[in-house]
Amino acid sequence: MRGSAAMGRSFKLHAGIAAGASAVLLVLGALTWLPGILPLTGSAWPTAVITALLFPVFGAALLRMFLAGGDRDAMWLAFRCLSRRVRAGLTALAVSGVVLLFAGLAGAENLQAPEIRDRRYFVLDTTPGERGTVEVSHSQYVAVLESDQRNLFAIPALLFAGAAYGVLVAGELRRADGRETFSGA
Repeated sequence: MRGSAAMGRSFKLHAGIAAGASAVLLVLGALTWLPGILPLTGSAWPTAVITALLFPVFGAALLRMFLAGGDRDAMWLAFRCLSRRVRAGLTALAVSGVVLLFAGLAGAENLQAPEIRDRRYFVLDTTPGERGTVEVSHSQYVAVLESDQRNLFAIPALLFAGAAYGVLVAGELRRADGRETFSGA
């Protein structure tokens, strides 16, 4: 049968969308290391777009993995059946996302949620025993803002990379199950 020889197009398209979104978010996160503040700062639309795309893509990936029905060992074997370029790409996305996430977490220590009120800079200090809003210098404000942006991009980038992995593994499991069914008949 023709359908059992290759992974379905919908799996490849779904994984491509997830991997592409992950790559875009990783690039945006990496741009926070450039001097200055990203123009996206202060807008609610990047968060809205990320959320609107993340939930259906990630949810559908989880559903596909569930329907594929493989255990952890079968999923690892299915991952190993993917081409080297695909495995390398997925690994690069995951490693880059983890590096970006840890860089964002380490960058601002216990400071988060930067805001400007009356031309003064404030952040939330989450140090145990010192929790509360504190005034900071402009340079500290920018550092916390960039760290928050890295986390805003890194976490969904990792989830998109995980969705791409899940969809490709589910597609490979489905392809393998289809081939075994037809070859045994």
